[in-house]
Amino acid sequence: MQSNTEAMNAQELADMEDMRAWVRGHYTPEAVHEYDTVSGKLKLLQEILNAGWIDESETLKLQCLGITFGDAISQQLGLNWVMVEDEYGRDPALTLEGTSILLFPKTMISKRIEDGEEVDVQELFALITAKVMEIRHEQAN
Repeated sequence: MQSNTEAMNAQELADMEDMRAWVRGHYTPEAVHEYDTVSGKLKLLQEILNAGWIDESETLKLQCLGITFGDAISQQLGLNWVMVEDEYGRDPALTLEGTSILLFPKTMISKRIEDGEEVDVQELFALITAKVMEIRHEQAN
């Protein structure tokens, strides 16, 4: 499977910002600053899921959660957003320069919800960040 990794174009950047804005819109104006922290992002994602504000059939809204989830991973580990193009299309992914690490967080939550799984955002975050740290360490040695 051949894939190309490249920077996002202006439209892709705007689309991702719209997805973030949808999630941020769940904060009250006084609390929107909490989105700036990893813990604030993760807490908000869990609250949205726990409240049942999104049906399992609302893939786009679930993918908005995935973009915010990816932002938290990126913020925690220093990963960068890129676009990956393969035979299936173009999708945003997180990468760590100089490694083979490539994550697709946009669908990490939606796929689990659509499969009927309960999502513990903190647990998923801990699992993924630990795995990335392990791979990063292996590739550094």
